[in-house]
Amino acid sequence: MSEFHSISDTERIQSVDMMRGIAILGIFLVNMPHFNSPIMYLSHGSGSSHASDRLTEKMIDIFAEASFYPLFAFLFGFGVIIFRERVLMKKRPFVRLFARRMISLLLIGCLHAFLIWYGDILISYALTGMFMLLFHRASPRSLFVWALLLWLVPNGLLSALLGIAVWIEPGNSDAPSDETLAHEALHHYRDGTFAEIFQQRWHDWMYVNNAEGTIFIILSLLPMFLFGAYVAKQQWFSSISANKKTLKKLWIFTLLFGWSLKLLPYWTERNMAAEYVQNMLGGPLTSIFYVTTIALCSDMRWGNKILSIFAAVGKMSLTNYLFQSIWCTLLFYHYGFGLYGTVRPFYGLLLAIFIYSLQVVISNRWMKRYRTGPVEWLWRTIIYGQKQPFKRT
Repeated sequence: MSEFHSISDTERIQSVDMMRGIAILGIFLVNMPHFNSPIMYLSHGSGSSHASDRLTEKMIDIFAEASFYPLFAFLFGFGVIIFRERVLMKKRPFVRLFARRMISLLLIGCLHAFLIWYGDILISYALTGMFMLLFHRASPRSLFVWALLLWLVPNGLLSALLGIAVWIEPGNSDAPSDETLAHEALHHYRDGTFAEIFQQRWHDWMYVNNAEGTIFIILSLLPMFLFGAYVAKQQWFSSISANKKTLKKLWIFTLLFGWSLKLLPYWTERNMAAEYVQNMLGGPLTSIFYVTTIALCSDMRWGNKILSIFAAVGKMSLTNYLFQSIWCTLLFYHYGFGLYGTVRPFYGLLLAIFIYSLQVVISNRWMKRYRTGPVEWLWRTIIYGQKQPFKRT
């Protein structure tokens, strides 16, 4: 059997690597409060009295929350089609290799979720990604229609039902909060033993990934997987100049409608219905706004020069994503520096920017010597069943 190597630098689409690199920053900004505090159990954020903290929380809510996970889902779907094309070109069995790709990603996600940090997204991507086996042969038109239907119909229906619930009982429309669970998480992560931290991590993962949460995850990810696959089959990013008119139209549409929905809780009132529309409808639209912005800017000389520094982060996005978790849990959990619950949102933002800046520097230096990130190399070696090239010759 002939050797099968992962995609080379000359075959990569640089604008897509830029998108991945910037998505890693956006995801990190959203994750940072969850790394250092039990904020998921608190319905009103940190409750800080500092103006800088309140502004930080608002900026993350508007510009990052529910926007960068869909963006990464879009890129995941895009990558499925690129992977399929390369596998078929080499006359290898796509279904078997894709299943191995998802199973190995699932295993990495389980190690991450249960041994490092409960907020893992890889398990969700791997399990939801298996649905792509139903769509990988679909035409671009079918992919687009299914993406639109799976996004609009359930989310539109749930938005309407939540709106009715808020209208009937406006006083009971806040998100649930549990101070007891918050205090337990604070105690275990900051002062607990490794076993207690493991138990808390397991509890937190189960809390997020219950039946209701799983449905919302699928509704968030699968439509974006399909839209990413649609864009890949249409080859929008292979020749941005040739598709600039379409990209500009989509940019204007998502600018107007995406940000209008993303700001809904700020120009109406904050309740469960407004927040659901903000995240489930506004979030995916603003993620496409970011995608088109990066694509269009990468086609300009000045934009390409600025954005190129993020491409190396994107080439080793899995490694960078996992190392963010490792660094932060060492900083905040008791088996590290034990700073859990002591970092204000504003300083958490500065810390995230600092760590990400280090990742930009390290990634650019790393990619000069190596073909891929260490976790990417291990993942691809498992997928293809043969040792992949690592060092540059």
